Amino acid sequence: MNMPRLKKKYVDEVAPALMKKFGYKNVMEIPKIEKVVINVGCGDARDNAKAIDAVVRDITMIAGQKAVVTRARKSVANFKVRTGMPVGVKVTLRKNRMWEFLDKLFNVALPRVRDFHGIPANSFDGRGNYAFGVKEQLIFPEIDYDKIDKVRGMDICICTTAKTDEEARELLTLLGAPLVQA
Repeated sequence: MNMPRLKKKYVDEVAPALMKKFGYKNVMEIPKIEKVVINVGCGDARDNAKAIDAVVRDITMIAGQKAVVTRARKSVANFKVRTGMPVGVKVTLRKNRMWEFLDKLFNVALPRVRDFHGIPANSFDGRGNYAFGVKEQLIFPEIDYDKIDKVRGMDICICTTAKTDEEARELLTLLGAPLVQA
């Protein structure tokens, strides 16, 4: 099986550059991306049972992997949610699917956002993970405008092995993430 383009870039260019910049003694210290989690909250699922099916279909097409329905752990009367009700959809990508998704995200999907200036560079969590939101699923080429029932956003979390935000920021920048200072 072919190595995804972004993974090849990581192995050939990014890892040596990180090793040189941060002065790692061992190649195992070099930060790498562990997984990408895509999450979609679907509040209208309590009224419309077909809404979850539509979200699962869209996220499965975007990620190339079957999405999982997330269910409420607690009952919350203010939100009219009971324990066990479907409240969203998530998918966790690892290995080649993760690299292919990131390549598609950075090079195809994000540039299709209207008035796009980059993704915020201050969305790191302090432990080297990066999370941001996308306002609509239409930016992905797999989604057909005529087949969607509602425009939905999603949260994308990129989990890395970096110890600090600086290392993770450098890793994502070298991989081609369009980070912009706020």
